[in-house]
Amino acid sequence: MRRWLDLAHRELVRHSPVLNALNVFPVADSDTGTNLALTVRAASEAASVIETGDVGELLALAGQAALEEARGNSGTLFSVFLTAVGQSLEGRTRMTADTAKTALHAGHVRAWSVLTDPVAGTMLSVLEAAADVPVPHDVEDGSNQQLKEFLRDVGRAARAAVLATTEQLEVLRETGTVDAGALGMLVVFDALARTVGGDDLEEDAALELLIAAAAAQAPRPLDAPHAVHGGVEVMCTVELSPLDAAELRHELSEVGSSVIMSAVTERGEAYRWRVHVHVARSEDALAVIGARGKPVNLTVTSLAEASGASGADGHAG
Repeated sequence: MRRWLDLAHRELVRHSPVLNALNVFPVADSDTGTNLALTVRAASEAASVIETGDVGELLALAGQAALEEARGNSGTLFSVFLTAVGQSLEGRTRMTADTAKTALHAGHVRAWSVLTDPVAGTMLSVLEAAADVPVPHDVEDGSNQQLKEFLRDVGRAARAAVLATTEQLEVLRETGTVDAGALGMLVVFDALARTVGGDDLEEDAALELLIAAAAAQAPRPLDAPHAVHGGVEVMCTVELSPLDAAELRHELSEVGSSVIMSAVTERGEAYRWRVHVHVARSEDALAVIGARGKPVNLTVTSLAEASGASGADGHAG
């Protein structure tokens, strides 16, 4: 699992220019690749220092660490997905095809549940396709070979889901491209299949051809800066009861869009929640959040700024 997260990070860095150039939904701010790479790096760095033989514990803690540092919609959803996958696997020292399928389903459900307005044709569609893949039973149950074939099938289903995104979102039909977040999640699943089963030249070629085709159709050059958009992205962590969190989620939906709220850890009767929202002015979100609790690990990023090599710029508080 440590090798998987490390490889996923390195592959996302390699493909970030393509993912950034494809980024048109929910905001065309050209940072999906950067956000995913930075978030997966946080998960990988956490996993590298966590001492446990429990596969689930390792991934759950790595997911929580990533959620605290998550960047953008895509990074937040990946962190939520990884945390749920880990929690599903807790208590196990080994992953099988059956437990992997259960974990993928848990990750898919959690990712959909944290969004106020989940939309098909995005990363969510890839997670759904992965969760629907059946476990192959033409090989020994519980074997490494069964897990290898299952993850290969997950990769194929994810590729089909990525290609289908072009017809699922109007903005993608207009550009004739695939969704950036969906393609980024495919890179993550491909890294998992390669880590578990070894490099498959045919599968690797299929992914590289898809990415090359996506790059050729990208609506902006690979080295182009953000398109200019108004508003900001606000992200923070805040301690709230489940009831207050539900009310905050509703209040943020009234002042902004792309609202994501996910519990990071439980502390007594309260939880630490990671909050993400796009608003016209940061004050609009901060006033609502501040009325409920004290935001920490706060970043406010202009949706009009260009992404640098190290990721979206912002200021922390």
